Amino acid sequence: TASEIISALNLSPHPEGGYFIQTFVDSSPTPTSSFSPPSSSASTNTSSSSPSPSAPPTPPRPASTSIYYLLPRPQTSLWHRIDAVETWHFYTGSPLLLSLSHNDGSPTRHHVLGPDILGTGGEAMRPQVVVARGEWMAARSLGDWTLVGCTVAPGFRMEGFEMPGGRWKPLG
Repeated sequence: TASEIISALNLSPHPEGGYFIQTFVDSSPTPTSSFSPPSSSASTNTSSSSPSPSAPPTPPRPASTSIYYLLPRPQTSLWHRIDAVETWHFYTGSPLLLSLSHNDGSPTRHHVLGPDILGTGGEAMRPQVVVARGEWMAARSLGDWTLVGCTVAPGFRMEGFEMPGGRWKPLG
């Protein structure tokens, strides 16, 4: 059951719904990135690469991170995006519906992660789906619960997580 998996893997509640635990951090630092374009002063000032004296130092960003993520019904992973590439990997349980949007009016795309790669029970499923940097995503289990893994590169940082919350949906 979901409760047994949550206990066995020592999962904790996740802010977007479901349960998770971080399982890997590659401590090799990488340059940081964000959704915001550089300010005009930053783009014209090439004499210094150090942050302003008033800004706290930014810790190095890991090269990649991984989590286990369990999504039980009726919980959902609300629409959110991150500032890195995220790969979702199916592990066990029911298939998972992963919805993706660029929020530009183009249609929302839906992928089913699961074990039936050949589609013998209907629609073919995929064992992994890659989500582009900044792409909006939401997910729900198509059964009682789903256990997936999520690998983020460069590594996940809370500063790069955006979740509008509520009933927000992207355009398209």
